[in-house]
Amino acid sequence: MSEQTDYSRRDLLRRIGGALSLAAAGPMILPAQDAQHVHQAIADDKAAQPGPYRPKALTAHEYATLDRLSGLILPADQHSPGAIEAGAAAFIDFLCAASDEMLAIYTGGIAWLDDTMRRRAGGQDFLSAPPAQQTALLDLIAWRKNRSPEWNPGIDFFTWARRMVVDAYYTSPIGFKELGYMGNSAMSSFSVPAEAVEYVMKRSPLG
Repeated sequence: MSEQTDYSRRDLLRRIGGALSLAAAGPMILPAQDAQHVHQAIADDKAAQPGPYRPKALTAHEYATLDRLSGLILPADQHSPGAIEAGAAAFIDFLCAASDEMLAIYTGGIAWLDDTMRRRAGGQDFLSAPPAQQTALLDLIAWRKNRSPEWNPGIDFFTWARRMVVDAYYTSPIGFKELGYMGNSAMSSFSVPAEAVEYVMKRSPLG
């Protein structure tokens, strides 16, 4: 990686970190240009270091758990690729490297998933538990109607994670193609169309 590229990466992280610091109240969507820069930076990393994406903020276990979670939120189907194929976990990890607040949300949220699953699945963490038990837990935290002192931390985390997985998907080259965005006009900000969100919610097994 050249010194100029490394400087540009640090500048991008600083700019995104400033934007994310304003998002304490809930998930936000980055300006489209910044989101595209994140996807491009990840692609550049893969080109420079072939092989699986190397997490920059999350541990290997946290990243693998997030990757699995993104695949459950937005799975591939016969019509479209899913969040794993779009690199949603890498997108979120890259943003976590730019924001201590966001990193705390994901490390804390994944720890909550693991601790809760251990109590429900005989000591297994979320990633190790059978798929049916993974989806059963997510079914409980996917709905605000289940709010209670016991489930509130999981519901708040899953609300954030689900929104960011959708954002990551629809700002990726795969997502832009699905939306029919050809990149021939400038956008100062990007907002996932309501129709796309509705489609995702129908497509996801987690409602």
